[in-house]
Amino acid sequence: MESEQLFHRGYYRNSYNSITSASSDEELLDGTGVIMDFQTSEDDNLLDGDASIGTHYTMTNGGNINSSTHLLDLLDEPIPGVGTYDDFHTIDWVREKCKDRERHRRINSKKKESAWEMTKSLYDAWSGWLVVTLTGLASGALAGLIDIAADWMTDLKEGICLSALWFNHEQCCWGSNETTFEERDKCPQWKTWAELIIGQAEGPGSYIMNYIMYIFWALSFAFLAVSLVKVFAPYACGSGIPEIKTILSGFIIRGYLGKWTLMIKTITLVLAVASGLSLGKEGPLVHVACCCGNIFSYLFPKYSTNEAKKREVLSAASAAGVSVAFGAPIGGVLFSLEEVSYYFPLKTLWRSFFAALVAAFVLRSINPFGNSRLVLFYVEYHTPWYLFELLPFILLGVFGGLWGAFFIRANIAWCRRRKSTKFGKYPVLEVIIVAAITAVIAFPNPYTRLNTSELIKELFTDCGPLESSSLCDYRNDMNASKIVDDIPDRPAGTGVYSAIWQLCLALIFKIIMTVFTFGIKVPSGLFIPSMLAYYHHDWFIFKEWCEVGADCITPGLYAMVGAAACLGGVTRMTVSLVVIVFELTGGLEYIVPLMAAVMTSKWVGDAFGREGIYEAHIRLNGYPFLDAKEEFTHTTLAADVMRPRRSDPPLAVLTQDNMTVEDIENLINETSYNGFPVIMSKESQRLVGFALRRDLTIAIESARKKQEGIVGSSRVCFAQHTPSLPAESPRPLKLRSILDMSPFTVTDHTPMEIVVDIFRKLGLRQCLVTHNGRLLGIITKKDILRHMAQTANQDPASIMFN
Repeated sequence: MESEQLFHRGYYRNSYNSITSASSDEELLDGTGVIMDFQTSEDDNLLDGDASIGTHYTMTNGGNINSSTHLLDLLDEPIPGVGTYDDFHTIDWVREKCKDRERHRRINSKKKESAWEMTKSLYDAWSGWLVVTLTGLASGALAGLIDIAADWMTDLKEGICLSALWFNHEQCCWGSNETTFEERDKCPQWKTWAELIIGQAEGPGSYIMNYIMYIFWALSFAFLAVSLVKVFAPYACGSGIPEIKTILSGFIIRGYLGKWTLMIKTITLVLAVASGLSLGKEGPLVHVACCCGNIFSYLFPKYSTNEAKKREVLSAASAAGVSVAFGAPIGGVLFSLEEVSYYFPLKTLWRSFFAALVAAFVLRSINPFGNSRLVLFYVEYHTPWYLFELLPFILLGVFGGLWGAFFIRANIAWCRRRKSTKFGKYPVLEVIIVAAITAVIAFPNPYTRLNTSELIKELFTDCGPLESSSLCDYRNDMNASKIVDDIPDRPAGTGVYSAIWQLCLALIFKIIMTVFTFGIKVPSGLFIPSMLAYYHHDWFIFKEWCEVGADCITPGLYAMVGAAACLGGVTRMTVSLVVIVFELTGGLEYIVPLMAAVMTSKWVGDAFGREGIYEAHIRLNGYPFLDAKEEFTHTTLAADVMRPRRSDPPLAVLTQDNMTVEDIENLINETSYNGFPVIMSKESQRLVGFALRRDLTIAIESARKKQEGIVGSSRVCFAQHTPSLPAESPRPLKLRSILDMSPFTVTDHTPMEIVVDIFRKLGLRQCLVTHNGRLLGIITKKDILRHMAQTANQDPASIMFN
């Protein structure tokens, strides 16, 4: 469906020649319609044609961005549709900011008129804090609901609690008086499926029945999840972070953050995690939080009518999502700043911090895990690390970088194959196959059968006297004079060696299955599977470096550092990742090992390619995203990239007072461009402004309905003063109010390196190219992306909305 929409909008091209044959203002301005008016004497003179060449040159070179902007309605009442954007189009950041400044000035000018106006001014000032508060409350509540439901449904694959059906395995045995220390997870109230169906708790028959029921429930959950996504909300699949990065850069994807997507994503995320697939719920929680932020922003006109302001709320929402995913409010703010946000002013930083705080507070109040923590795998280490341990930490970073580079290339290759073959046409079958393979292989291994969060807890937790894990199966010397837990040199029991081999198999299994799972049509997060991509090796290789009797190695610390290194190698995050893991462990003294491992993994990963997994998926899907991390070093000029080229048709333009309504309607019908430069005349080519296709269509239709005498032969005038016309001429149509008098312009000799920086930092969709004040052509955001693809030896026709 999405591909068909993109095709009808003209984003696909059969060849590069078909791209170059289009005029240079191809797909400009993408359907927005903010009506602008510049009431200054200089503008009036320019429109009347009395300005000198020098005056014109000053305007075209500077772009006149700081001009006093006045936003007017076309007629006496607002026209529906004006000022909005179509689907799969890019917003105009400069115009949206102008519109917000004008709104702010209007409110400030009226607030002293009455108490009601003052109240409205205060409501407007506090609306930003209100919307992020609501977003944090909803994000925390939904995260708690997802955690509780996922834990219950995960345990449902193994059995059920007869005393209370809504209890998971751990909660079911809390109130039992018949549990023992060695078998704390066994109680009469909890029944496995084998006990319920065939009445056997042990033996081959019991194992086979539990195996069959495990596969049955896994396939049922996976099938239900993919069916709900396919039928009700196709946008609910995947991680969501690549699309959120694209949306925050100014792209419009209608429905991606809507109420249906939120509802289905929440339900199917629980089902996907419970099915046992090699995925996590942390990435999709960012999508869920952004859906909440988008929905609540419509309650406040300040954000519902301004796409740029709405993206400030979405930046705060993404911080709240990471806050509840990892129990790391500060890490969530840094994640939003470092990884997803395109425009991040200081007030957005404060509001992101507040949203993350509220979300974490709500989740802590719900206490979904019963441990008074925000996450299941919270750990706390007190043993200091030693200088010689930096070497294994750096080696973990090397492993993480290599794993990240391998995962990105393998996953992108598989996703590209899915797009280009018939296999991608059957998403339900793909999910069923992946879920079946995962369930069949995962059940025999207790570490792959565990929920991902429980496995992280198992690996991170240090061994103590209360731990019953096989990883802590050390032989105790009952004749020793010291307390058992204080003897570091105890020999490993058989449980430790068997657990190491099982973890080796779990590592290989998770690496392979995560490559094929990330990107299927169910909500699939990346964070937790990456954190499983390293298990702590036999730490006795370090014992020669320690003093006799000194417990200097913390195995869980190596698991934590290896997890951070693998996640850094896949996503290429640095600062935010270190802070997230630091908040997970609560130990300031481990920041240096984490920094060393994360930076090493980034350097090693960058040696194989600078893109993280999210940027790679953005490029794979062909979203119009200009990555600020990507450098443009080629020595080309604006004249080399602008449209039209020498072999192209002339640029489609409007003249300020020489065209009729019929001429403009014919131009609109014969072309697919979304905007037209307005010039004084075809002979002079002096630039006057820029008019949007959407605004022209709405203005002409409204004028025909509400103004008498407007016919096809009526003269259209973009100047302030209508030129003298014969007495028998029909009534002219004045459209100066829809004209953007300050389109951003560059000269034809401007280096493309500067043009790319302008597009990135100002969020432009197009700029006009002039020479001595005369219009030459136009450069759009898509022209820049195609040019960057050409310089990287890629086919420009294959990267746009693939």
